[in-house]
Amino acid sequence: MQISKIPFSDIPQLSQKDKDYALGAPHLRPFYKHGVKIESFSNIIDEKQKKKVNRVALIEALQQQYEGVNTSTAVRENINALVSDNTFTVTTAHQPALFTGPLYYVYKILSTINLARQLAETYPAYHFVPMFVSGAEDHDFEEINHAHLFGKTMRWEHNEKGAVGTMSMENLIPIIQNVIEMLGESENAQRLSAILRKAYFGKHQYGKAAFLFVNELFMKYGLVVLDMNTPVLKREFIPFIKEELTQQVSKSIVPNTQRELEAAGFPRQTHVRDINLFYLHEQTRNRIEKRGDRYHIVTTDWHFSESEMLELVEHHPERFSPNVVLRPVYQEVILPNLAYIGGGGEIAYWLERKAQFEHWDIPFPMLIRRNSVLWLTKADSKKMAKLNIGIRELFAPLEILIKNHVSAQAEEELDLTTEKQQLTAIYEAIKTRALKIDSGLEALIMAEQARQLKALGNLEARLHKAEKQKHEVAINQLKRLKQKLFPKNGLQERYHNFIPFYLKYGPQYFDHLLSVLDPLKKGFIIVKEE
Repeated sequence: MQISKIPFSDIPQLSQKDKDYALGAPHLRPFYKHGVKIESFSNIIDEKQKKKVNRVALIEALQQQYEGVNTSTAVRENINALVSDNTFTVTTAHQPALFTGPLYYVYKILSTINLARQLAETYPAYHFVPMFVSGAEDHDFEEINHAHLFGKTMRWEHNEKGAVGTMSMENLIPIIQNVIEMLGESENAQRLSAILRKAYFGKHQYGKAAFLFVNELFMKYGLVVLDMNTPVLKREFIPFIKEELTQQVSKSIVPNTQRELEAAGFPRQTHVRDINLFYLHEQTRNRIEKRGDRYHIVTTDWHFSESEMLELVEHHPERFSPNVVLRPVYQEVILPNLAYIGGGGEIAYWLERKAQFEHWDIPFPMLIRRNSVLWLTKADSKKMAKLNIGIRELFAPLEILIKNHVSAQAEEELDLTTEKQQLTAIYEAIKTRALKIDSGLEALIMAEQARQLKALGNLEARLHKAEKQKHEVAINQLKRLKQKLFPKNGLQERYHNFIPFYLKYGPQYFDHLLSVLDPLKKGFIIVKEE
């Protein structure tokens, strides 16, 4: 593999807010606590050691979730190590997307594993556990019910409501069988088929299947997978749930930070509600609203007095699910966590949380922008060489790529900029002379100049069109290459799934990525097959 990097600032597909954080823009510095560098972790470790988490509860939850699950010695050792005050986590999280969804799902995981290894080398007195939090209590089914594979969109249709993790998989099985048939008969296909069967063919709910799938893929690296929707962990969150219900804490804090971010040119990411909790019960996950002196569960007939609601919190904390405003707080309350690795959008909403964390005296983790990757196959590189296109050029819009290619291949000059400048000079000379005779002629001369320049522009477009027709085959090749590497004008990592790469390389695909995904190093990674 040949590895290179492009600065984030040169990637037009990334939002400005994403680039600003990744490149350390000064106007964002007040909204996070730790600079992204290995040396900062000594301070974060000190902070986390002073603020204890209930490690017994965490291990109990993990042991329950891993009960009967085939996993690695590395995973079991990491879980057991969490009992020690010298063990910490580095974490990433994602909704349980079908077959892991887009490529960045696995990039986040492997970046986290890499970071845990670097920390172990730099701080040998401590133990570091790579943690993946599966957001199984999320209810946005449309976000997780599809994957793009082999030029098709595999879509799971379902009528159930509520948390996606509790959904039945009965009507998902035909899709799994279809994917297994599409994999073929190679050794890697058989290995992946076995993993799919282990994860999805069983008498369990979807959240467990997603948990098992990630475990099977990454257990050799010691990755610990956690579903936070667990009663024993929700008990640790009871004081925060009660305060959010009765004091509406987040509503009084987060909007102030959002206004400060907006003043710095950074638009708000989340809508903060009066109460940032859902009620999770009987296959529903609905918002909680306070109307008068009663708490109502939106779109249901359920409503409670304050005393009834607080009693529910005490006896059934698992029924209370944090939304995006409170989810980071819950995560950091239950984990001995040092850093969170996420994409630009995730980092953006974490930046709104610093004052919220300070209110509750919770250590704010280091926020690390995950690695981004463009993977070029040998076939891709051959096409690029044939079309005489460099890697950086690929990030440009298709129209510009085509225009530049046609101009480069044309035997005659297609650009009429010189002629437009000459025409402008002629009309400026005419205008200067005419103004000495009659100032009323200026508007007429300028209108005629604009008409002539427009005509030249039309001629230039006709020249390009005629030349394009001579290069139709190459242009179609360019279109196909662009669509493959930048599907729907977006990034490869936001669309394609990992399975085709796994079929080609097997488990070594993850090893290749792990060797290059270093989240502490900036830049967009280009992996080029040799």
